[in-house]
Amino acid sequence: MTQLPLVNISDLMAQSGVAFGTSGARGPVVAMTDAVCFAYAAGFLQHMANLGEFSPGTQVALAGDLRPSTPRILAACAAAIEAQGGVPLFCGYVPSPALALHAFSLKIPSLMVTGSHIPDDRNGIKFNRVAGEVLKADEAGMKAQQVDMPAGLFDAAGALRQPKALPEAVDVTGAYIQRYVSFFGAGSLSGVRVGVYQHSAVGRDLLVTLCEALGAEVEVLGRSASFIPVDTEAVRPEDVALARQWAAEHKLDAILSTDGDSDRPLIADEHGEWLRGDVLGILCAHYLNAQCVATPVSSNTALEKSGWFAHTARTRIGSPYVIEAMESALEQGRQGVCGYEANGGFLLMSPMQVAGRELAPLPTRDAVLPMLAVLASARAKACPVSALLSALPARFTCSDRIQNFPTALSQERLASLQSGNEAGQRQAFEQAFGEVSGTVIGLDATDGLRATFANEEVIHLRPSGNAPELRCYTEASTAARAAQINAAALGVLAGWRPA
Repeated sequence: MTQLPLVNISDLMAQSGVAFGTSGARGPVVAMTDAVCFAYAAGFLQHMANLGEFSPGTQVALAGDLRPSTPRILAACAAAIEAQGGVPLFCGYVPSPALALHAFSLKIPSLMVTGSHIPDDRNGIKFNRVAGEVLKADEAGMKAQQVDMPAGLFDAAGALRQPKALPEAVDVTGAYIQRYVSFFGAGSLSGVRVGVYQHSAVGRDLLVTLCEALGAEVEVLGRSASFIPVDTEAVRPEDVALARQWAAEHKLDAILSTDGDSDRPLIADEHGEWLRGDVLGILCAHYLNAQCVATPVSSNTALEKSGWFAHTARTRIGSPYVIEAMESALEQGRQGVCGYEANGGFLLMSPMQVAGRELAPLPTRDAVLPMLAVLASARAKACPVSALLSALPARFTCSDRIQNFPTALSQERLASLQSGNEAGQRQAFEQAFGEVSGTVIGLDATDGLRATFANEEVIHLRPSGNAPELRCYTEASTAARAAQINAAALGVLAGWRPA
């Protein structure tokens, strides 16, 4: 990046290729130079100042995941905080929801350096306001900022000339652990044997500590010294095989894991079969006695078909949209409001009470709550985790993606299916996917393009918001069929690439 005394964030996005996705900025590590990260963090704080949520002397909490590039980016963000007159409050390498819980309690801005589930040649910065995640309106406000880049701070390559060591980390995990020990009760998982698949998740040790505090017997599994990109919506075949092997070998009641920054859950039953995140969300909301549930359009329709909830809302994909729907529900006077994403990340907007214990709101993606809710529910019913699924309608989802598929090309291909009138759009979709699922009876363009077929199967196509990927979500009456049509649809999509 060419060093300038004043940088427009919107211009920097175009120049660097580091774009805003869900709740923050993500891009290739090589593009996320210290100067770019400094500018983005400074733009965030200037926007917070415009909203009255930041001023000189304000603490700004920051933490990160375990990617090799994370410490460098954290140092650049800390430099930006100081340049804006703020005070960096380093919270260590901890789960995103643990950072958010601490920052929300202090009513200060926060940022998390993480690329979530994507490979470690990419990274990102997730921003939080004083009481919740940044929303889409905030994204526009940050893009509009002009940031002063202090002379001499960076070299020609955009690297900090004299990066400072981060301050000593404050403990934010104790309160996060206590949140769930208080709600579920110490010893509530006694007699339960769980495996914790640690891989490279930032919350891998915290999850062991928490499960043991609840009385569970824990088997530590698969710890890795190198970063492993675990995507809870598209579980790797090797992780499918490992879970089945571990469940049989160690006689486990469940296996718990998360994505890289530990805000998306991954739980397998006693057979080592990973539960879909959108099913996990339904089970968690039911355990909490929720009345109003918001979730993206891509999530399993068993939510509505279960009949468990008085109100449901469907949104675009991304936690900011789920949060907006939950806020709208509160404005309408609804009680028991929560939400979840198809990746399993659970968001709590209202206080919830179960068995006389109350859980305070936490309006950001959380991995711990839905996994513990499922374990507690199974223990209360004296049944295996797999048996909880039998109470749900027979609807199954599957998702996968084509990687390294340019976003612009994805949008172009989808646009070709959406030209003309409704009848023409259905015909265009049938021409592409009719051999997979038959006759199209409905199209939904809430986010990407979602087709419902006469046999109640669903094929939903959407460009990823934070990576060059074209995602495909499918739904059918059996897990095998959902996977089959997903694979078939991906075969069609593979032909969309230029020759």
